[in-house]
Amino acid sequence: MPRDGAPTRERILSVAERLVIENGFSATPVERVIAESGTSKGAFFHHFDSKVALARALVDRYVAADLGHLDRALATAQAEHDDPVERVIAFVRLFEEEADALMAEQSSCLYLAVLTERQLADVGTAEQIAAAVVGWRDAVAAMIREAYAALESAPTIDPAALADHLFVTFEGAFLLCRSTGDPTHMRRQLRVLRELVESLLRR
Repeated sequence: MPRDGAPTRERILSVAERLVIENGFSATPVERVIAESGTSKGAFFHHFDSKVALARALVDRYVAADLGHLDRALATAQAEHDDPVERVIAFVRLFEEEADALMAEQSSCLYLAVLTERQLADVGTAEQIAAAVVGWRDAVAAMIREAYAALESAPTIDPAALADHLFVTFEGAFLLCRSTGDPTHMRRQLRVLRELVESLLRR
């Protein structure tokens, strides 16, 4: 009976993701991924025919997890609040409350590591990341528009731009945490964003 290679592939991807986030793609040799994942060169190239193929698979996996996190947060906020204003605030608060756990799991974001590598941008990974950014923007902006519709006087801030600001806060906080060595910046920056959203929507 053929052996299921899924656990091996997942182990390679998990190790590669950590190494690329910590060191960058160019500074992560395939040999190190193989060694730290406890696999063989043959097993690696059975699943990924090149280092670029590994990069594409890493981004695919990360994007899927990222959008899955978005969907879960949207569903939780929807289940907890009928009021569209409170739903938006609760949505941001969910990420604020999970920030410390997030930073305990990873020191930065794979998107940042990939987008700074010119060779990866040239092979289509940037398009994968752009699709994730648009996915966040569309879903969060739709929720913000519902909140605006519930107000007597809607704010003038573009819902899509406000939705992008959540994504920008995440990425900027990753850089702040990494540069200062203080992972609590993520939670603090998300708290600031949540307080700004509260002041905007609860006027």
